[in-house]
Amino acid sequence: MIIPCASSARSLPALHRLSDPDSPFPPRLGFHSQFRSQKIRTPSFSSIRASITDDNSNTKNIPMDRKESPVVRGVSDTVVGVLGGGQLGKMLCQAASRMAVKVMVLDPLADCPAGSVAFRHVVGSFDDGDTVESFAKRCGVLTVEIEHVDAVTLERLERQGVDCQPKASTIQIIQDKYLQKLHFSQHGIPLADFMQVDDTESVKKAGDMFGYPLMIKSKKLAYDGRGNAVARSQEEISSAVSALGGYGRGLYVEKWAPFVKELSVIVARGRDNSMSCYPVVETIHKDNICHIVEAPANVTEQVKNLSIDIAKKAVDSLEGAGVFAVELFLTSDGQVLLNEVAPRPHNSGHHTIESCYTSQYEQHVRAVLGLPLGDPSMKVPAAIMYNILGEDEGEPGFYLANQLMKRALSIPGASIHWYGKPVTPRVAIIMGSDSDLPVMKDAAIVLDSFGVPYEVSIVSAHRTPERMFSFALSAKQRGIQVIIAGAGGAAHLPGMVASLTTLPVIGVPVKTSSLDGIDSLLSIVQMPKGVPVATVAIGNAANAALLAIKILAIVDADISDKLIQHHEGMKSTVLNKAEKLERDGWEKYLTP
Repeated sequence: MIIPCASSARSLPALHRLSDPDSPFPPRLGFHSQFRSQKIRTPSFSSIRASITDDNSNTKNIPMDRKESPVVRGVSDTVVGVLGGGQLGKMLCQAASRMAVKVMVLDPLADCPAGSVAFRHVVGSFDDGDTVESFAKRCGVLTVEIEHVDAVTLERLERQGVDCQPKASTIQIIQDKYLQKLHFSQHGIPLADFMQVDDTESVKKAGDMFGYPLMIKSKKLAYDGRGNAVARSQEEISSAVSALGGYGRGLYVEKWAPFVKELSVIVARGRDNSMSCYPVVETIHKDNICHIVEAPANVTEQVKNLSIDIAKKAVDSLEGAGVFAVELFLTSDGQVLLNEVAPRPHNSGHHTIESCYTSQYEQHVRAVLGLPLGDPSMKVPAAIMYNILGEDEGEPGFYLANQLMKRALSIPGASIHWYGKPVTPRVAIIMGSDSDLPVMKDAAIVLDSFGVPYEVSIVSAHRTPERMFSFALSAKQRGIQVIIAGAGGAAHLPGMVASLTTLPVIGVPVKTSSLDGIDSLLSIVQMPKGVPVATVAIGNAANAALLAIKILAIVDADISDKLIQHHEGMKSTVLNKAEKLERDGWEKYLTP
């Protein structure tokens, strides 16, 4: 992520004026460089001290009796617990660290981005109720950096006295996009027309009401454009619904919003319900992911004021303290419509780290702890953020990223933020012998085609039992979510591993010279009650990988979309073959 700050959001040469000694604005080198700048008027320490101890806020009024007011070492002794340890959690920890606020994160990845900077990192799932409950007991206040958490557990914890900010009710509303729209419409907030759909007839009815193109959306697990499909005519309804996984996934439709700009407002709300808004920004998306943020947005004051009013009204309708990102559409006729709200820091607010007096991350920490909200105004006339995504896999991708960052660092006023997202294997492919590899490689090929990271290893249940024991016990902690175990003959490996881990295990029977794999198949399927092992046809490691992908797709919208495309591809292949057979006849069809 690159954040140049300049006097013009669109003019690259203006970036260089930040390092010009004659520039009225300091270089973005942090707090100390601002105090050293001769062009910035800053209050002396004596004047700051005087303002703290003036007649209106005399130190005599500050309670000094330790029995009545325990001494707090620093800004706050409260430990902030964060569900999620991605890049937002990392930046939250960095902001908290400057105030000596302790932050614990809960994330299933042992090497998640926030893990390296958090006070403590607990490896575990933030959508598992028992894990969240255990984690919450170690924190003074609980917040989120991702909304796809176990909101039901949060609601139960609140009833038990756990301090959740924002509130569980807010998370539940935000998680369901349809419920979110319904909530905001009931509070008089301008939205594009929408309605719930349960079958093709209800979608056709929506098309008659709203016209085409028609936006069809998933209610849950939809983000970064995932979970959205466009039907440009009534004939495209079926394919659009199929691309979203069918009506059983829970769908609704929205009237197409002919927007000319996408805007965003970061709103902070304190525990005392005070509100503070950052300047309106414009977001420019690439492949449905935020690519560029321009701050402030190049819109009229009327549009800015309207955007802030809508954002504040939306946040005021929700419960709890913290930072909220309100995404908006500016239409061609000057309307501002609410798109959606995120109950956490947001990528449209990354620029605030360098460009504003108080970053959105520090603001979120202040808000959930009940501290005074900071100044959200910009320190520079304008700023721009580029979100740079990986352009290639493996080493070539890292090399390209390194070259881009070096170029960015040569730009005066630019700052780099490396997320440090790990490429953690999600599937483990194991086998008892390398003789099984010709069969098990098919699982790797399928996982590669879906972009699912995996690891491959040899783990023998009979020859290396200690290794098998260590592998099974550590797999979940290392981020593995599904295990594919190939075995021939006695085929004890899948069952033994399944007895040692709570992860799903898929056994692949490998054909042997004696019984053609029947012995392997029977060994795998005849596991005792309470130790289930899934299995596939003899030698069909490809299907084992597809089953693993289906398991991952339950909670991963990206993989779910790819799986839907895979099914559509198979369907098209069959239909093309049927058409060719019907057109050419069987004799010509069989002729090479």
